[in-house]
Amino acid sequence: MTDLFIKRPVATTLLMAALVFFGIVSYFSLPISEMPSIDFPTIQVTASLPGADPETMASAVATPLERQFTSISGLQSMSSANSLGTTTITLQFDLSRNIDGAGTDVLTYINAAQGSLPTNMPSPPTFQKVNPADMPIIYIRVSSDTMPLFRVTNYAKVYIAQRISMINGVAQVAVYGDQTYSPRVQVNPDKLAALSIGIDEVANAFNNETVLQPTGSLYGIDRLFTIKAQGQLTSATAYNRQIIAYRNGNPVRLQDVGQTIDSTINDKNAAFFDQQQGIVIAVKRAAGTNTIQLVDAIRAMIPSIEATLPPSVKLEFLYDRSKSIKEAIDDVQFTLLLSISLVVIVVYLFLNNLPATIIASLALPTALIGTLSLMVFFGFSIDNLSAMAIILAVGFVVDDAIVMIENIVRHTEMGKKIMQASLDGARQIGFTIISMTLSLAVVFIPIMFMAGILGRVLNEMAITITLCILVSGFVTLSLTPMMCSRFLSGKISESGKIFKWIEHGYEKTLHLALRFRFFVMILSMAILGLTFWLFTVVPTGFIPATDSGIFYAFGMAEQSASFETMKDRVLKVGRVFMADPDVFKFIGVVGVGGPNTSMNNAAMFPLLAPMEHRKRSAQQIIDDLRPKMAEVPDLFVFMYNPPSIQIGGKQTKALYQYTLLSPDPGELYPVARKMAMSMRKLKEITDVNTDMQIDGPQVRIDIDRDKAQALGVTASSIETALMTAYAARQLTNLYGSTDTYKVIVEVQPEYQRRPDLLNKLYVRTNQTNSDGTPVLVPLNGLVKMTEDTGPLVVNHTGQLTSVTISFNTAGNYSIGEAVTAIEALSKQELPTNISYIFEGQATAFKESLASVPFLLFLAIMIIYIILGILYESFIHPITILSGLPSAALGGLITLLVFGRQLDLYGFIGIIMLIGIVKKNSIMVIDFAIEAEKEGKSPFDAVFEGCIVRFRPIMMTTVAAIAGIFPIALGMGAGGDARQPLGLVVAGGLVISQMVTLYLTPCFYTYMDELQTWLVGHRAEKDEA
Repeated sequence: MTDLFIKRPVATTLLMAALVFFGIVSYFSLPISEMPSIDFPTIQVTASLPGADPETMASAVATPLERQFTSISGLQSMSSANSLGTTTITLQFDLSRNIDGAGTDVLTYINAAQGSLPTNMPSPPTFQKVNPADMPIIYIRVSSDTMPLFRVTNYAKVYIAQRISMINGVAQVAVYGDQTYSPRVQVNPDKLAALSIGIDEVANAFNNETVLQPTGSLYGIDRLFTIKAQGQLTSATAYNRQIIAYRNGNPVRLQDVGQTIDSTINDKNAAFFDQQQGIVIAVKRAAGTNTIQLVDAIRAMIPSIEATLPPSVKLEFLYDRSKSIKEAIDDVQFTLLLSISLVVIVVYLFLNNLPATIIASLALPTALIGTLSLMVFFGFSIDNLSAMAIILAVGFVVDDAIVMIENIVRHTEMGKKIMQASLDGARQIGFTIISMTLSLAVVFIPIMFMAGILGRVLNEMAITITLCILVSGFVTLSLTPMMCSRFLSGKISESGKIFKWIEHGYEKTLHLALRFRFFVMILSMAILGLTFWLFTVVPTGFIPATDSGIFYAFGMAEQSASFETMKDRVLKVGRVFMADPDVFKFIGVVGVGGPNTSMNNAAMFPLLAPMEHRKRSAQQIIDDLRPKMAEVPDLFVFMYNPPSIQIGGKQTKALYQYTLLSPDPGELYPVARKMAMSMRKLKEITDVNTDMQIDGPQVRIDIDRDKAQALGVTASSIETALMTAYAARQLTNLYGSTDTYKVIVEVQPEYQRRPDLLNKLYVRTNQTNSDGTPVLVPLNGLVKMTEDTGPLVVNHTGQLTSVTISFNTAGNYSIGEAVTAIEALSKQELPTNISYIFEGQATAFKESLASVPFLLFLAIMIIYIILGILYESFIHPITILSGLPSAALGGLITLLVFGRQLDLYGFIGIIMLIGIVKKNSIMVIDFAIEAEKEGKSPFDAVFEGCIVRFRPIMMTTVAAIAGIFPIALGMGAGGDARQPLGLVVAGGLVISQMVTLYLTPCFYTYMDELQTWLVGHRAEKDEA
């Protein structure tokens, strides 16, 4: 095949030019992202029943919906959080499930559950195709120096959020600190009682007097008139003048018993930017959407949005996720150029021949750029993993070219002319190149078909590097020999004194190793055992966190904490954050809703200065802030750096989740409390917290039904009065030009402060006084009130009551060590009727860890099969693979020396080593097999193969180390996360190089003797 390319240089040149041209064109059409598109399809269902306690929300709202949702195909996990007046259900589906189809199913089952839901819900449940645990890609501040917040909110929701939500790829536009306008009718219960007016009469008055109904038209002979009735009350003044009842023939207006104020629909909700209350818009992307393209689309829309806003309303981008992604990708591309430069320098230092160096170097851009067009065909993007695949391929590409050039030069040194040397050298080494290419490419086949999140993460990288290897093999067999036949001149320089000394030393020590080959084999068995032991010792991680310029902080106070209390404490924490020189902005969110499930929770998002303006990473800043946060009184602050890949749909206060399950809350809660206390004592984890909040102060009301019946009061009347007074009851709608607003009724704020003020509330009976006014009965005359404690939040996982304990790893401990410690503790602490699961990152880690041994075994078996087919031998593939344990040993030792974990990137490095190391063995074995065919003994053949191939082996290994060296240094944006990959490959190459140069020839002689014995034994049987 190589003859064709050598003899047709014009065709070969044009073919390579086309490969490069289409690669360059493809580069500009490839999208840029941080990681491959691996988002789990997730849907969030939200339902509200204002004023309902968490247990009511769990039983009356969540349970009917959950029962229906379990019938949806492809549902992987379901969890719900039920708090005061709100239920949020998160549904996460299999990676193969289409999100639009899942949304259709969810809507169908919401409709099916309607008959089982409370009839007084203000609106049906709604859903969004968004993962609540995902990090927003953009934070935008909306502010005005002259407008009240409810007007700013109106502009934020109607003019900004609605426009952004229409962009394709936007999953959710959340408005933190939402101050949506709502008139609040606030009444004085004492004045109502004095006039014998029940609070339900106030509600009914506004229901009947604030209306917007169709009023028809007048059809005249010549003209058409539309009838427009002003049935709405549109201002606080109008509400105050509204007649709510008549007493003694005189009208009683609202202003006589209370007032109406311009307020908000949720006045127990606030967002803070630094120390100032304001409105913050957070945009989340849909699953599978490219972050950079989406941010660009949003930024392109902003000028047209600003043109519709009043001059006093200002927009400010607080955070842009795409910036850190671009920086990371730019750094990866710089790393690629640096790797190519280092490899070219190494090649020149070894060859000391400019034409040979140029020929080897031309193979690099041709193969790498040519791969880009295939990436477009597969629908890939330029992300951290695919870019690293190309970086890793740099060493392979130049390896093949070096082997080809070195063999052609060897033939010229035999006295052949350059054309004949190119033809003969390419023919001789062609099979070796094909063997190395195919055996390296098949290493990644198991990853391509691997199931689960790990398979999806690595799929794009595996295919990219496989494509790169195949293209490289094609370029080496076509372009490289053709270029050599035309442009290779001069000799490859004689080895320098240092290399000659190394080569001479290797020749002597190889003689010694072959003489004492039994001890070399014993050493190899020791290496194998040590490698297996190190796999159990090296700390294991999963997906490393990256510095994206933001981290999460969650505050948790005592369960009785009020809204005002939480505001003060969050502002205190904000001042601590802002005192750090590397934190330049601070966002805090208080109140139920958004990222918070209860009033005693607060979500905070410290925004960090750009990387070039700070010396510490996000994780280092967190570590430095922990002691300071511990000094903040009355608020526990939990911080963590969010991962680049979000797994799971639960928003927790730490990175990893451990969930306890039971159908009986009475049995679950005491065990969960004890388990959380025990976990806080484990040295492997920190920031242990739980979503169990069951000690919130409550006022329990027991109705005296006999007394109520005697007075003509129903239980419905009592609960309606309570709902109207204290549950922010939404009476009716106020229709504006751009939005619809809810009208709320309640007692005045001073009557909502203490439990004893409930006695001020009177309930209307069906009896009347002599003057015709209704008889009112004080609430305490109908019920028994006791102060108690109860849950602030009720959580479900599946359909079972659950408690999720979240945690971070402590110090240098890995998630593997943390999981092992928690599992051991679970066996000691948990009774048989309480089950547990790991969720999110923790469960994905467990699943991936279980699959890694089989994946490594499968990769080795596939290589063995391919090599066996190529060499038509059962024995030689074993010899070629004999050096793999030493490579893994080197990688693991390097991780231990540098104190790093064997995480996702480190695991990729191990897979890479399987492919790289056996290339050296192939070069030796291939030569030895040919030498034996010429009549040499196995010892002489393999010895000569080691000496002849020593130079290209050293060149390819040093070139591969040079290519991976920038990654091993961990430089630039995201470099720290990628570093384990570089360390594993570099360390593995160094150790395996020293071992395989001696182990492979020794192993070859033993395997050759075994093969001879087997053939002879078979021949004896045939003769017998």
